[in-house]
Amino acid sequence: MSYLTQLFDLMVEVMLPVTLLVAAGAFWPRFFPDTQVETARTLLNRLAMYLFYPSILYAVAASTPVSAELLTVPLLVGIGTLVSGLLLYVLLYRLPLWPHLTDPARAGIMLGGMFGNTFNIGVPVLIFFYGREATRYAVFNDMLMTMPLVWSLGVWIATRLGSHTPVASYPSVWRVMFSMPPIWAFVLGICTQELGLTYKPLVNATYFIGQATIPVTLFVLGMTIPWRNLVPRSEILSAALVKLVATPVIVWCAARVLFSPMGEAQYAAVAEAATPPMLTALLLADRFRLDAAATALLIGWATILFWLTLPVIMALGLVR
Repeated sequence: MSYLTQLFDLMVEVMLPVTLLVAAGAFWPRFFPDTQVETARTLLNRLAMYLFYPSILYAVAASTPVSAELLTVPLLVGIGTLVSGLLLYVLLYRLPLWPHLTDPARAGIMLGGMFGNTFNIGVPVLIFFYGREATRYAVFNDMLMTMPLVWSLGVWIATRLGSHTPVASYPSVWRVMFSMPPIWAFVLGICTQELGLTYKPLVNATYFIGQATIPVTLFVLGMTIPWRNLVPRSEILSAALVKLVATPVIVWCAARVLFSPMGEAQYAAVAEAATPPMLTALLLADRFRLDAAATALLIGWATILFWLTLPVIMALGLVR
């Protein structure tokens, strides 16, 4: 398949539905002005967090044997996350590039530039390249890399580099993390699979429910991005380029060094690393009193630029 043919297929199969879902969330309050946006976002987020997302996590974990090849994905994406975080720290805190930025803004931008939307945007991309079974790469990356790092290093960045507020003044982040249904759904799925207790009809049922996760979350993303305030700012665009370009290049280089020749899992890790910032960065910004506006601005610009940087990454052969 030629590059142009593959790119056209990607635009139709992935970019078109993702764009329509995000646009629907953006225009919904305009067409239905009686919509209570904050209330709607809260309800939809809860629905995704407590029903849809746990369902698909259980379905994938219960039907996926754990292998060393599979675990290379969270390893490689974790390397990319940490190295890009170090790069962002130098840009935002050590170089005199943006002296007007406050620490809460720097920390919010740093969090957004480190952690990608590896499930809700990553899964459609992975399925396009590698088929439905590739959902497992996003699931294991989220559970074994993203969530532990977000609720440990991410909280440290938010409290020590951003708000400068002791963690003790907040509820235990570990208690919050382990009270989340997705964690236990994933653990239950792993136990079911390892014990040979997987019941295919139940897996199919939970997968059916879980398919709503991505459309609902992308709709909420459209409601969250501050479209009227998308002013291009150099620090925002720089962080977006680190997330969208530098991070996948870092992961590709790490994969070439550690796992040559590269296989499907390693290329999937590059695709995961290329995704724009996750909405959880905004949640952390709200929770720990960072600059939520700057974080939301980064999410907005990076989501838009993703549709330009992904074709470049494909053209360079970093994802295939």
